[in-house]
Amino acid sequence: MRIDIITVLPKLFEGPFSDSILKRAQDKGLVEIHLHNLRDYSTDKHRNVDDYQYGGGAGMVLRIEPIAACINQLKSEREYDEIIYMTPDGKVLEQTTSNQMSTLKNIMVLCGHYKGVDERVRNLYITREISIGSYVLSGGELAAAVLVDSIIRLIPGVLGDETSALTDSFQDRLLAPPVYTRPVEFQGHKVPDILISGDFKAIEAWRDDQALIRTRERRPDLLD
Repeated sequence: MRIDIITVLPKLFEGPFSDSILKRAQDKGLVEIHLHNLRDYSTDKHRNVDDYQYGGGAGMVLRIEPIAACINQLKSEREYDEIIYMTPDGKVLEQTTSNQMSTLKNIMVLCGHYKGVDERVRNLYITREISIGSYVLSGGELAAAVLVDSIIRLIPGVLGDETSALTDSFQDRLLAPPVYTRPVEFQGHKVPDILISGDFKAIEAWRDDQALIRTRERRPDLLD
């Protein structure tokens, strides 16, 4: 998989993409992540990429010309399965979306900034708009990092145990059950006997029950 990210702040991705699972995925050649500084596509001598919005109002808007130049350049080099815009008014990211996108070959992600992008960008180029929640960030970079992480960890070969991702919360619209490790007892709190019984059929039944109980208590909306 190849992921191209268009941003005015590429350095924000250095931390998330240079360690742990995402770094190992790149080192294994399972995914390529390419950052594109939008300012490199500006024709302004000061490399400005934003301007005041028509009609007045607070906040600057990312201009269409540099965005179009970047997108068109990338599209001339390869076909993209999705061109995604990270925006608070997009569809909220869910596990099913990440599952589907993990099977794609080429993805482009545009990070909004300031007051967002010229609406014509969304009309002409964007195939999917995604939000990570009902709140506003300073820019789309952190949201894009969340999206990319949620996708890459699902690519076969990325995780040491590929079945791990299949038992994550939300995969079956249930939250994950409680998990425990050593020691068996800590400050009077013991690991449930069933988990150290060796009866794996009973353990799986217990986990299913606990997942349902936890979901009903904490996220009943998932059961609707």
